[in-house]
Amino acid sequence: MAKPEHHHQVPRAADHIDRNLKKAFDELAAEPLPERFTDLLKQLRKAELHKKDIQ
Repeated sequence: MAKPEHHHQVPRAADHIDRNLKKAFDELAAEPLPERFTDLLKQLRKAELHKKDIQ
């Protein structure tokens, strides 16, 4: 009895996973940053400017 060949399914499965991961990443990357992160970035920029003014 011949064994079924699965080696053709592996690339298809990997391609499917790759496409879904890229889609999920692209969707996540398109979302705006949460306000708490933008506030934190503003605070960090302000602290850097203050640090440069002191030096």
